Amino acid sequence: MTYKLDTARILIVDDMAPMLSLTKSILNIFGFVQVYTASNGEEAFELVCKHDPELILTDWMMEPMDGLEFTKKIRRDPLVPNPYVPIIMMTGFSSRLRVEGARDKGITEFLVKPFSSRDLYKRVVQIIERPRQFVETGEFFGPDRRRKRGKDYEGPRRRGNEERKKTIPETDEQRLAVDVLRKLREEAKNV
Repeated sequence: MTYKLDTARILIVDDMAPMLSLTKSILNIFGFVQVYTASNGEEAFELVCKHDPELILTDWMMEPMDGLEFTKKIRRDPLVPNPYVPIIMMTGFSSRLRVEGARDKGITEFLVKPFSSRDLYKRVVQIIERPRQFVETGEFFGPDRRRKRGKDYEGPRRRGNEERKKTIPETDEQRLAVDVLRKLREEAKNV
């Protein structure tokens, strides 16, 4: 089965024009055609409302709206067509505190600059192959922050092993994501 990457809509947000261009080129090489770009969070928010992307890659440090503020707005603003959209945070700051801070604001994946095309590929595959359930509390809305299921813990707050409920119905976008993964795997063999 072949992918139809030309129909997937991706948004890249970065205030550094060379990084914006490089990231777009890598995605074009992967086969993505509909790649939109913005130089800050405000401009990007307008594009999100207009084009409803299936994946967003955003830089952290931007003015006047940085990547974390942008992510928070995507997750909470009623004008956003899909608050569940996967968001990859790109940044040169990789301390544990920063990664956890981004995760706590609703980031789906974290990509440290400078990154290779293989690094970007791995994040896209992670999003497609292992989508995380979304969690909403009074203070947080975003992908489940837990990546591993601890089997050692038997304490009072241990969740059962019941089947996880799917919070997002199966959509054309999800079927497209499976197609994208297959295409990326085929192309990765040729890299």
